[in-house]
Amino acid sequence: MSNEKIISMLNGLLEISRDGAEGFRTCANDANDPSLKLYFEDRALSCDEAIQSLSEEILGYGGNPETSGTTAAVVHRTWIDIKTALTNVDNLTVLEECERGEDAAVIAYEKALQEEMPDSLREVVNQQYEGAKRNHERVRELRDEARENPDLV
Repeated sequence: MSNEKIISMLNGLLEISRDGAEGFRTCANDANDPSLKLYFEDRALSCDEAIQSLSEEILGYGGNPETSGTTAAVVHRTWIDIKTALTNVDNLTVLEECERGEDAAVIAYEKALQEEMPDSLREVVNQQYEGAKRNHERVRELRDEARENPDLV
């Protein structure tokens, strides 16, 4: 894989990580449960670490890191805000929207891992992929708990 393709792939992951950080922050703002807020804030910080790592990799390959997320993510965060405003800040709604965002992250990392890349870079991408999967699984668990216990949301 050429450096140009590697930089493009990494910038795509950088955008999805930036989207994740902002999405988790939006979810933290919209959730009404203090422990859920803390969880989302922690995940946003984890995404910030991924952003830093990806930016360093991009620079190492001679590229310029993207400085914004995707347009689709901005629309998605706006949708979270609108939907929660209409449902009186319902944690279930926030979790469902957060899960949708994590679906996109997992898919982006799976697609990237199908590409040919140096082993050292594959290790970085795979580590972040595993983090995205853990985020997705935990958000799904929290969503299921919220569905089973509507009194808690």
